[in-house]
Amino acid sequence: MNETLTPFDIAKYLETDEDIQGFLRESANTGDMSDFIHALNTAARAKGMTEVAKQVGVTRASLYKSLADNGNPRFDTISKIVAALGCKLTLS
Repeated sequence: MNETLTPFDIAKYLETDEDIQGFLRESANTGDMSDFIHALNTAARAKGMTEVAKQVGVTRASLYKSLADNGNPRFDTISKIVAALGCKLTLS
């Protein structure tokens, strides 16, 4: 009997703005910027890359490039992505 395993993708389970906000909050709390960028990628895929890119004011390809594992998005880009995902950056 052959079984096919499907890779787990958390983006499929981020169904509401509240889900996305909680996911990003927990990721930000790790203090690891690469983890947070990866979480932004996941959340943007859950929300729809095309829609997020449109709200950010970049192309879909540019958004994918910024949020890739080797991407290095500028702070203003991160801020716009966070806003497009229904969140805001705060410091405490």
